[in-house]
Amino acid sequence: MQVLLALSRGVDRVTELIGKIVMWLILLAVLVSAGNAVSRKLFNLSSNAWLELQWYLFGAAFMGAAAYTLQQNEHIRIDVFYASRSRRTQHWIDLFGHIFFLLPFAALMAWYLWPYTMQAYNSGQVSTNAGGLIIWPARAILLAGFLLLVAQALAEIVKKIAVMRGLIDDPHPFVSAQDHALQEVEELKAEVQSQTEEVRK
Repeated sequence: MQVLLALSRGVDRVTELIGKIVMWLILLAVLVSAGNAVSRKLFNLSSNAWLELQWYLFGAAFMGAAAYTLQQNEHIRIDVFYASRSRRTQHWIDLFGHIFFLLPFAALMAWYLWPYTMQAYNSGQVSTNAGGLIIWPARAILLAGFLLLVAQALAEIVKKIAVMRGLIDDPHPFVSAQDHALQEVEELKAEVQSQTEEVRK
C-alpha cells in the first residue's frame, strides 16, 4: 500500500503542476481574443486561425485543470444527499463513484480518443474553416486531459482506501455548504473586529 501511496503522491504533484500552469492559458486566450478584435477593428485584419487558437487554449485550460479540480476535491456534488451521511458513508460514496463512474468514463474516452487523434495526425487533417488550424493538437489535448484524469482517478481511489483504513489523514475533510458559509462569516467577523481594534488604537 505504501508503494501505491507514493505513486499517488507523484500523480498529485504532476496534476498540481499541470493545473497551475494551464490556468495561465485563460489569460493567454483573453490576450489572443483582444489582439484579434483590435486588429480586426483597426486594421481590418483577422483570421479563423486566431479564433481557433482561442478554442485550443480554452480547451487546454479546461482539460488540463479537470484532474487538478478532482485532486483538490472541488468537483460538484449533490450536498442534499451527501452532506446528511456520516463521513464513512461519504468515503464509500466517493470510492463507488470513482471506481464505477469516473474511472470507466475517463478510460473509455481516452481509449476512443487515441485512434481519433492518430487519424487526424496521420492524415494532416486541417480545420474546414478557411485559414483554420490543424486538427490533431486539439484532439491530443482531449486525449492528454482524459489520460491525466485516469491517473488522478486511480490516485484518488488509492488515497480513499488508505483514509478508510486509517493509514493517512483525510486530505479533504468534508464541510457542507452551510458550514462553509458560517465559517466564512466567522472569519470575516474576526477580521472586521481585528481591524476595528487597530483603528481604535
